[in-house]
Amino acid sequence: MSNYSSATEFCLLGFPGSRGLHHMLFATFLFSYSVTLMGNTVIITVVWVDKRLHSPMYFFLSHLSALEILITTVIVPVMLWGLLLPGRQTISLAGCVAQLFLYLALGTTEFALLAIMAVDRYVAVCNPLRYNIIMNSHTCNWVVSVSWVLGFLSEIWPVYATFQLTYCKSNVLDHFYCDRGQLLRLSCDDTLFTEFVLFLMAIFIVVGSLIPTMISYTYIISTILKIPSASGRRKAFSTCASHFTFVIIGYGSCLFLFVKPKQTQAAEYNKIVALLISVLTPFLNPFIFTLRNDKVKEALRDTMKLCCQLFKD
Repeated sequence: MSNYSSATEFCLLGFPGSRGLHHMLFATFLFSYSVTLMGNTVIITVVWVDKRLHSPMYFFLSHLSALEILITTVIVPVMLWGLLLPGRQTISLAGCVAQLFLYLALGTTEFALLAIMAVDRYVAVCNPLRYNIIMNSHTCNWVVSVSWVLGFLSEIWPVYATFQLTYCKSNVLDHFYCDRGQLLRLSCDDTLFTEFVLFLMAIFIVVGSLIPTMISYTYIISTILKIPSASGRRKAFSTCASHFTFVIIGYGSCLFLFVKPKQTQAAEYNKIVALLISVLTPFLNPFIFTLRNDKVKEALRDTMKLCCQLFKD
């Protein structure tokens, strides 16, 4: 036991390949990160400035955009720095704890928010006459606050349990961020019980948010199919299409984490899934919620006209 010690810092291997490949990846991820920041910031700004978007649906969308900015900011800058460094990238123990906690907490909050947005669409489509009464400003503020608080509180113990382990095998993580699976592999303690509890908690979070989402969309689809006119069905479905698309991408990426390939492929597989969650999904969010939404497009056009007038004056 004398050789056992706990790591004070970790080395991130990042991506394999030549310097040329790293520079190409750096340019690609920097571009996607810039578009993510700009696109989601524009959505937040337009929702808060334009009175036509002062409704529960867009209120939730602004929080979703804020979450996407935060999630990608927790991961991508560290990843970009690693692609520029000639050798291994190191991250302190405190930095690793903070990164893992924020990544998991923000992800949990996003799942809760997606479930809330699904219920909001259910009320809008299935109970439109009482929509403004049910989804009033007090209710919206309360459910969003609860999702943020529960998201952060729910990840305190999992992160604490992860870093209570002793890391003696190595301090090298085969990833571009502090991935919990890689951390558990480095531990010389018996992690079977911890992994089992963490797995159950992850299933509870994912399934707990997926169930109200599935129930809501079952009722939504059933209600839309009962609308007699084709134009009415298209209009009703258009209010849910963006959120439904985002749900498929978000939950699809997460479910890949539970359908693991062989252990020899697990590290590269996890990197790809992590890229989907931390890079691709935040990048697509502005396009998903603007290209199919006439209200947002109109608000964007009016905001651009206003900005141009201000610059001319």
